[in-house]
Amino acid sequence: MEVFLAQPRGFCAGVVRAIEIVERALEKYGPPVYVRHEIVHNKHVVESLKKKGAIFVEDLSEVPAKAVTVFSAHGVARSVEEEAEARDLPVLNATCPLVTKVHNQGKRYISKGRALILIGHAGHPEVEGTMGQVPGPVLLVQSVQDVAELRLPSDAPVAYITQTTLSVDDTRDIIAALQAKFTDIQGPDIRDICYATQNRQSAVRDLSKLVDVILVVGAANSSNSNRLREIGTEVGVANYLIADGSELNPDWLKDAKAVGITAGASAPEVLVDDVIEALRRIGPLSVSVVPGREENIEFRLPAELTAG
Repeated sequence: MEVFLAQPRGFCAGVVRAIEIVERALEKYGPPVYVRHEIVHNKHVVESLKKKGAIFVEDLSEVPAKAVTVFSAHGVARSVEEEAEARDLPVLNATCPLVTKVHNQGKRYISKGRALILIGHAGHPEVEGTMGQVPGPVLLVQSVQDVAELRLPSDAPVAYITQTTLSVDDTRDIIAALQAKFTDIQGPDIRDICYATQNRQSAVRDLSKLVDVILVVGAANSSNSNRLREIGTEVGVANYLIADGSELNPDWLKDAKAVGITAGASAPEVLVDDVIEALRRIGPLSVSVVPGREENIEFRLPAELTAG
């Protein structure tokens, strides 16, 4: 069997930074370090940080006084920041810089008197954080149908921003619908869409031309991992989202000569290796990496963790 690995796959720079913030905080301050929400959406990552002394909570009320607190890569609402300030909690903010950029874009549009539309998934922590960062009402749209139902005059000054785990491909139709509906509309440059989301989706499209089955390594609650799986369905290739090698079902591979593997932006490479080992137990295989875009982006850590 031939196994093709998508390139790029797995961790993006925002996830690497978030995990490193928790690890460095544990080294510098000692355990426990409290993390609000899963630092990234991956059980393997969360469990490994728990073993090192991280404690994950959903609400700041669960954090003891003066305990070092980390905000997850998805970002938090301003009300959460204010609660931490009121309680004098020492906070390390692991919000992905690309998410922070979206927050700032939204604030800028609101300050110019525009109605703000957010393209994203209801209930996703990043969406909740973004809506809670912008000082004004935010209209959430998830589909072209939602755009049709917006009750704003066609000449109203509006602007849109997007959840970072959606790619140019994901948002294209919704943006087109918004531009068709409103005559005075602004939005971020296409280059502001998260590079990692777009690169991983493009890599899956390339991978799908070479293989019979695609295995997406990632968590069931990971937005970008689910989207990678959906792309396989869209292009007509059988595909499965699995957390690790233990979830591999040999029946999926019965007639497959070539298998593709990719991983969501919050899935570590060790889990890809685990899936490859599970495939080896089924039969001999050759592994190669599909040529793709190289990513060299690194995000700076908070100053508190880099100073002596």
